[in-house]
Amino acid sequence: MALKGNLRDFTISQLLNLINLAQKTGALIIESPNSAVMVCFRDGKLAYAQVGQEDNSLAAVLYRAKKISAAQYKVIKERAGHMSDKELGLLLINANYISQQDILNSLQAHFVGIINRLFTWLEGFFRFESGMLPPAEKITVRVNLENIIIEGTRQMRELEQLQDEIPSLDMALKFADRPGANLRNVNLSVEEWRVVSYINPKNTINQIAKATNLNDLEIRKIAYSLLQAGLVELVRPEGARYIQPPSRPAAPQKGTQAEQKSLINRIISRIRSL
Repeated sequence: MALKGNLRDFTISQLLNLINLAQKTGALIIESPNSAVMVCFRDGKLAYAQVGQEDNSLAAVLYRAKKISAAQYKVIKERAGHMSDKELGLLLINANYISQQDILNSLQAHFVGIINRLFTWLEGFFRFESGMLPPAEKITVRVNLENIIIEGTRQMRELEQLQDEIPSLDMALKFADRPGANLRNVNLSVEEWRVVSYINPKNTINQIAKATNLNDLEIRKIAYSLLQAGLVELVRPEGARYIQPPSRPAAPQKGTQAEQKSLINRIISRIRSL
């Protein structure tokens, strides 16, 4: 029987900790309202990850990692599109296009990046399918989860702090009217410039995030940095009715903590028995 649950009850850090401690082999499948992710583990180590129907082919991963050019990617898709990832990897290595280590490093960075996205998910359902592995033609890696968990936990704390500063992504940004607020005098990253291009009182921060393909943490970090620099101001979207941001939930009572501890113990026991 598959382990199932809700991200409201268990964080990604807790799930990864359980899989790591129990040294489980299988797939963690997480579904949110907008996406789905499958992460495979072997003996408690990260082996593979896939986001929905996103192109997860070796050629696409190498192109996004800038290990092959756009022209090379196009040729590979046209002439070797029928090959499996393992076959393509051997072909590229034997042709001296790329090294085996470059392939493994690119895949590892891609898979870890997918898990890092999950740390920003606050809604969704998960299930663990014991023994489930990626298709045989896919190249897998072996990555310890400890550092991933530490970095992800740091991201979660950072996100909580940013949620205090920007409680709702349904607010909008507008450029500051104060003298001296000139973007030409500021060094911005590529992602920040992309966000800046969408800043308008009619666009909510959430709409900007979707247009620029940024997750919750990324858009809040950029919005907060622009606010701190005094370049923009937080405003209600033009024509929108003001909605009071939800208040923070009250601290859990002792009974709730006891129930949570009991639930975690049951989950640990269930994973170890799978």
